Amino acid sequence: MHIDLSKRSAIVTGSTAGIGLAIATGLAKAGASVVITGRTQARVDEAIASVKKAAPNAKVTGVAADLGTSEGAAALIKAVPDTDILVNNLGIFEPKDFFEIDDAEWSRYFDVNVISGVRLSRHYAKRMAERGWGRVQFISSESSIQPPPEMVHYGVTKTAQLGVSRGLAEVLAGTGVTVNAVLPGPTLSEGVSEFFGKIAKNDGKTQEEVERDFIQTHRPTSLIKRLLSVDEVANVSVFLASEEASGTTGASFRVDGGVARLIL
Repeated sequence: MHIDLSKRSAIVTGSTAGIGLAIATGLAKAGASVVITGRTQARVDEAIASVKKAAPNAKVTGVAADLGTSEGAAALIKAVPDTDILVNNLGIFEPKDFFEIDDAEWSRYFDVNVISGVRLSRHYAKRMAERGWGRVQFISSESSIQPPPEMVHYGVTKTAQLGVSRGLAEVLAGTGVTVNAVLPGPTLSEGVSEFFGKIAKNDGKTQEEVERDFIQTHRPTSLIKRLLSVDEVANVSVFLASEEASGTTGASFRVDGGVARLIL
């Protein structure tokens, strides 16, 4: 299958590193004009350079804005009024005892992980529908269907994304705009790598040992018995952004290495 997105434009939120950067790179390699987003211009510039290194002919620009706020969303929309593909990847996570998560933290997680995608989809998806073609994605998590006890707040926001994704797909029925969710499992993104690196240093282990211990202890149902790569997740996102995925909407795609013991 050859995916050609040379006539399409894309915005990937939270795309200065990790899964978001891998998705932006994959879309650029497929020919799409890609907009990178991040909170600082320095990180955005670094990400643009990374994409261009991987895809020398890439058409890639960037917008620095905090998309966890209404002001940040407004800044992006002003800079880039339209897009064909919107990948709502922005998200935060942190292991934390449920009883120590206060109201402010719950609100912050919903603002960043859920409302950011709602705001942008409200603007861009409507315009996609008017043109008769579009792709909206929410990068959720296997935690959406198996909430992790070590970060319940994260899991709940990822479950909320599934509701928004399916609901928006219903709203856009028959318009030519598809809406889908991608559910990665434990993925060796930049943030996760740094997290495991700190644990390894504190425990006097190698990072590989910490990663292996995490899978065995916290995700023992994994069928691949390892963390996913960011590219393995990005490949699914790029497919869902393509013309070839026109028959798929309102769906949740698991890229979790078989962690979730569900037949879906």
